[in-house]
Amino acid sequence: MHINILGIRGIPAAHGGFETFAARFAPWLVERGHTVTVYCQEDDGEAGPWVDTWQGIERVHFRPRREGAKGTMEFDLACVKHVLDRPGVDLVLGYNTAVFNILERFKGRKIAMNMDGIEWKRAKWSLPAKIWFFLNEIAGANLCSVPIADHPEIAKHVKKRCLKTPVMIPYGSDEIVEAPSEPLAALGVEPGKYLISIARIEPENSILEMVQAFSSLNVDAKCVVLGKLFDDVAYHRAVKAAAGPNVIFPGAIYDQSIVSSLRYHARAYLHGHQVGGTNPSLVEALGAGNAVIAHDNRFNRWVAGDKQFYFASTEEAASRMMEVFEDDQAVEAARSAARARHAEEFRWEKVLKAYESALLKLEQA
Repeated sequence: MHINILGIRGIPAAHGGFETFAARFAPWLVERGHTVTVYCQEDDGEAGPWVDTWQGIERVHFRPRREGAKGTMEFDLACVKHVLDRPGVDLVLGYNTAVFNILERFKGRKIAMNMDGIEWKRAKWSLPAKIWFFLNEIAGANLCSVPIADHPEIAKHVKKRCLKTPVMIPYGSDEIVEAPSEPLAALGVEPGKYLISIARIEPENSILEMVQAFSSLNVDAKCVVLGKLFDDVAYHRAVKAAAGPNVIFPGAIYDQSIVSSLRYHARAYLHGHQVGGTNPSLVEALGAGNAVIAHDNRFNRWVAGDKQFYFASTEEAASRMMEVFEDDQAVEAARSAARARHAEEFRWEKVLKAYESALLKLEQA
């Protein structure tokens, strides 16, 4: 079959989870004998569309005239218009501009749409943005032929929006069984003597609470908080002000070899996400065999399992951190459970086969 992938910035991956997924899925499909087109947003060059090939995949490029959210909307609309006369089925990753996909339905196209997280509930968005995401969530669930949810709780949520039964397919990641320790030296940390957070630094990810919790401890260890910090953002200033001397802010690190080393050698991974479905960073932590200290909610509990460490307040976070530093046996049990959970649900091969199966059924429907 032929698959058109829309809704992302493009491949190879340089942005987020959907791009990483597409960069794995598209070449895998080609190896399986399918043909694939991926739509890519460009920041410079000609307006497009212009076409090239990457790892046997056709890439269609557009450069929007505007920047930011308006540019993304312009790009998404251009992609939808372009795909109308293309062969195959359409895989749309995310519903943020789902109202545009009505054009595909008018043309009788078959659309599988990953419904992502509950975007309109995120605290970071303004009221107009929340309304836009809410309307697009409803539109996406009802316009697509097959909604795909990455978490059982997201599947339940999407089911309330439409008459269709969502297909539940989680995110995937590689297993990390070894990694060099040399990259740790640049940050001044030692294997097994630090906690690590890899997330956007925003309120709903509990970064402030985790920094406050760690800074209250008297331990011979460090806390590494990866992510961009800006002095003109009040929340970022609060996070930095709450940090004790053993909290390290290296900024955002995009070199995956360095990130893999930091994950693999950590005492535990900190995951403060309060909303959303199957978070890619948490899945990657399981693949690295990390013990996990996570915000206690139904999303994180399903992904990480019951053998990890959970908190609902700053005080509980501090207690879980001390438990991790003091109880070697509990940490080893959590690490073993992380690897087992990853093998059970989140290996790429299982995830990619599930997507292929869903798209084949859609094509044949």
